This record gives sequence, C-alpha cells and structure tokens, in this order.
Amino acid sequence: MKANRFASLVVSALVLASTVTPLLGQKRNTPAKPPKPIIFAVLNDGQSLEPIAYINGKRLENPVGGDSDQGIINAFSKVYYKTGATYRFVFGGAGAGNVTVKKSYATADCSKNTAEIAVKSPKVILKGFVMGLATNAAIKNKAASVRRRPTTAERSEIEALVKKEFAKKKLTPSVLKSQNLTAIDVNNDGKVELVGSYWVDVDKFTRDLLFFIADKGANGKYTFGHVAYSRVEQKDVMSQEIKDVDDGIYHEVLLDSFDFDGDGVNEIFTTQPSFEGAGFTAYQRKGNKWVNIFENANYHCAY
Repeated sequence: MKANRFASLVVSALVLASTVTPLLGQKRNTPAKPPKPIIFAVLNDGQSLEPIAYINGKRLENPVGGDSDQGIINAFSKVYYKTGATYRFVFGGAGAGNVTVKKSYATADCSKNTAEIAVKSPKVILKGFVMGLATNAAIKNKAASVRRRPTTAERSEIEALVKKEFAKKKLTPSVLKSQNLTAIDVNNDGKVELVGSYWVDVDKFTRDLLFFIADKGANGKYTFGHVAYSRVEQKDVMSQEIKDVDDGIYHEVLLDSFDFDGDGVNEIFTTQPSFEGAGFTAYQRKGNKWVNIFENANYHCAY
C-alpha cells in the first residue's frame, strides 16, 4: 500500500516537473519600447514630413539625418514612417488635426529620411511658406490655436522697425519685400508675437535678408527679441542665380510654435531651405529675448 502511494507521488512529481521546466525555459515577451518623442516639419504644401529633433525631457536632440548610413535610415523609417502612422498636427501652437504617413522615402535617391504625408485639418490650408509641425508628443497647449496675418497697423509698425534695421546697414529701401509675416501667440496672453522674413535688393546681384521675432512690450509697442541679418551675393549662390534667393532659398522662415518642454511658453521653430537640404532652428524665450537653443541641418541630395 505504502509502496503504491510512493510510486504515485513519484509519477506526479515527474509530470509536474515536465510541465514546469519548459515554462521556466520560455523567454518572456518584452514589450516594444515606444518611439522617442519627436518633432517633424510639415512642408511642401502639407505633402512632406521631415524630422527636426527628438524631444528628451527639456532638451532637443538631433534626429537621424538624411546623410546617415542606409541601415540607420531604414530603422528610423520602420519606426516612424510606417504606412498609416499618424501624428498630431500643430498649427498656431496648438493641435489642429492629424498627419498620416502615406509613403517612406527611405529607399529613394534623395531626402531619404523624409516621408510623403496627408494632412487632415478642418481649417488649415498649407501652401508655400505657410507650414506647420507634427509630433507624437502630447500637446500641452489646450487653448485655441492662434496664427494669422498681421493687421494693417501691426504690419505698419513692424515695417518701420525693419527699415531701421536696414538703415543700420546704410540701406534706405523704398520697397520692402517679405517671404512672410505671421502673428502668433506663444503663451496665450492675448498679445501676439510677430515673426517675419524680409529682404531688400541692394543691387542687381545682391540681397540683404532679415529674420526677426518681435514682442509687444508693456507700453504696447513692438521690439525685436531676435534679429538675424545676412547678405547674399549671386556669386555665392549655388545655382549662380540670385532669383533663387528671391524665391526663398536661404531665407529663415517660420514653421510654427510648440511647447515641447511644458513650461507654458511655446518655442518657435523655423526652417531655412537650401539647395542640398534644409536647416532647422528652435528659439526659446529668455527674459525679453528669443535665444537659439537648437540647430540641425538635414541633408537631402547633392545639387
């Protein structure tokens, strides 16, 4: 009787061991890490997506560049450019719809770290230098988006300041030309900031370019919180055609604003198109100035 009971216990133990051992040997499925938070530029009339920066807490970091090794670009595309992937569309510093990836260009000859997209937004039409941002990060600004053309009075006041800047270079242009001048509200205080890109013809083959961010002070008057001035001569243009500068090449222009660090004040993002790629810059308000906190140049293709 005892012998039979002992034999039964041995059999049960062996059965249990044979069941448990394979289970212990199995590897647990580790959940896939979520993609890093990232900010994209929405370009080309809302048809192209191009990475600006990864978000790492309160810092921005360089993403995968268009000149990276093909394997790195493929891995980036696999994570961020899956067909049907969606991102939050940012316009006027707030959520304004969504962006859907249609096609990755990872295997193309040029612009390998970009993608073809479709933008779905109830009110926004993207065209020319009216561009936007996209992100997989949370949009902390829940207020209504603010982005519009300046009023006649705002434009008049700003252009008086622009003329003063050109006068510092001994230029007194009778005609001011602009790529864009846009009113935004980076902190929802009801006082719009004005972001603009202007230029003048110095002579037939020379252009002086001016990019600025202007804030309205306590006295109700605008002052420049950031100014960038440059001169371009036709001999230094890669195409040897100054008209390409008139069309927008080398001009720094507004993309949009986005509060990536959650401090309640949107950072301002810009792009600067060139013949072989694009530059991206982020500005952050520090006191009464706008400070460059991030720059990234993305390669597209040899000219």
